[in-house]
Amino acid sequence: MKTDIDTLSYAIGMSQTQGLKDYLVMRMGVDTMYIDDFLKGFAESVKSSENPKKTAYYAGLQIGQQVSQGMLKNINQMIFGEDSTKTVNENNLYAGFMAAVAGKESIMTVDSANAYVQANMERIQKAQREVQYGENKKAGEDYMAKIAKKDGIKELGNGVYYEVLTEGTGAVASDTTRVNVFYEGKLIDGTVFDSNLKNDEPTTFSPGQVIPGFKAALTTMPVGSKWIVYIPQDQAYGAQDMGNIKPFSALIFTIELKGIAE
Repeated sequence: MKTDIDTLSYAIGMSQTQGLKDYLVMRMGVDTMYIDDFLKGFAESVKSSENPKKTAYYAGLQIGQQVSQGMLKNINQMIFGEDSTKTVNENNLYAGFMAAVAGKESIMTVDSANAYVQANMERIQKAQREVQYGENKKAGEDYMAKIAKKDGIKELGNGVYYEVLTEGTGAVASDTTRVNVFYEGKLIDGTVFDSNLKNDEPTTFSPGQVIPGFKAALTTMPVGSKWIVYIPQDQAYGAQDMGNIKPFSALIFTIELKGIAE
């Protein structure tokens, strides 16, 4: 350290490593037992920064790690949900990736690949989740069949049923008006997944912003009404995994429409 620049340079190098080890472990899958190997690769990479061939090679290493450690996991999560035992065909995924980057002739073009994904991803996701959550789907169907036979139950359409607790006499909202609502959402086992009943004021939103079954109720019930609404999975979140709401879950909402916002 002969000059201020020498010392500053060293200090900058050290300061830039804040959070690096966590990033290496969490984002790049590096085992810290092999930190010496990381440092060896780092040293070779920075020395090759003026060599185009080596620059490209090290960029390939970095992108390859990002694809295998990040993108692959995200894709598997998107398709298979929480089932960590399943994966896409990794060899095919990597082959498609490399063919596109190399610009070689292939069984698909990038445009046709994008079109295939857009046209088929949802169908394939749904098929995979029906295997994983078939019992949940069946339980919801059985529950809705029992509700349909319950005394005092009325039908909204598309398999949505409701039970009137309080019959309001006010105006009826449209898709785009904003409404003031108290609500509580439950799974068919009674688990509450969302509620604003403890709030002092109702929540304000547009019926067009919520799931189809909830929307159907809000645009049918007069202001002042309080209903219990029973929503089949295809009028709720369908095959989507919403965390505490698993795919193909039938839902139950207690909804009190307090008013239409001005």
